[in-house]
Amino acid sequence: MTSFTDDFNRADSTDLGAGWVEVSGDWSIVSTQLSPGAAGGTIILRAAGAMASNDNSAQATIAATTAASHGVWCRGSSNISSGYLWRNDGSSWDLFSVVGGSFSVIGSYAAAAAPGDVMKVQAVGSTIKGLVNGVERVSVTDTGVATGTGVGIRSESTGLIRFDDFAAADVSAGATLDTATATEAAQPLTGTKAATLAAAAETAAAQPLTGAKSAALTLAVEQDTAQPLAGAKTSALGVATAAEAAQPLTGFVTAALGTATAVETALPLTGSKTATLGTALEVDTARPLTTLSTTVPSPERTYRIPAEGRRLAVLAEPRTLAVAAEPRTLTIRR
Repeated sequence: MTSFTDDFNRADSTDLGAGWVEVSGDWSIVSTQLSPGAAGGTIILRAAGAMASNDNSAQATIAATTAASHGVWCRGSSNISSGYLWRNDGSSWDLFSVVGGSFSVIGSYAAAAAPGDVMKVQAVGSTIKGLVNGVERVSVTDTGVATGTGVGIRSESTGLIRFDDFAAADVSAGATLDTATATEAAQPLTGTKAATLAAAAETAAAQPLTGAKSAALTLAVEQDTAQPLAGAKTSALGVATAAEAAQPLTGFVTAALGTATAVETALPLTGSKTATLGTALEVDTARPLTTLSTTVPSPERTYRIPAEGRRLAVLAEPRTLAVAAEPRTLTIRR
């Protein structure tokens, strides 16, 4: 069995090395990644060494992506005029059968590529598969291309696309293949690769602490004052209002008083109150008399008759003296 890998972990160069053949276009290494350049059009890159059998696979990591055609191919001819291509165009993954330079879609999976995606195409007998991050997205039976030992990468030439960690290998013919897992992306590296790490995401703060962590507490909020007091609490009373002066309380108030009504003004005064009374009305004169009128006889009277020496006696006549009530005014002074 034959295998081939390249992590592109070397100095920037337009020369990819002996392991590659630039079928078309100008490929280069930029910041330890494979770049298809920015000339435009579709270009092809092939591993210089052929696989040992017609059953083989190829995969690569998409380091940077855009809405342009880019993917990997296997079981291909030297210039991929025949073979199988698994590529993304910014909206879907498509599996192509290439016969006589003619590309035909034989399977699709709707999803855009994302940086970090690992794309893989595999041909074993008539079973052709396309995988993303170790998950099988398309599996079809196709007999259009029966032979081919070429593997590589096909992409539009744009500076927005980058590839990394290419790997290809023979697959045992007729073997029953399990669905690849995401760990397939961890192909052995022939060297070491370093990269500048971005600032840790906020989730890094959630790592378990090996020691203690303390923080200054903010000032207590106002509701803390409602906590039970362990001792006594005193406060200065304000000046009593006018109503308080009339409350000579000797103990505790035991009843809630309702709102005072107007009759409260008739409460007894603790001092004296004076008022000037007006002149008595004339109706005071109509009071009944305590002494009644009486009838008494008039005194007896005697008249002398001259020259006859006679006297005339006049009997007393009953007479009544009526005393009318006199208008009187009663004046009361205080």
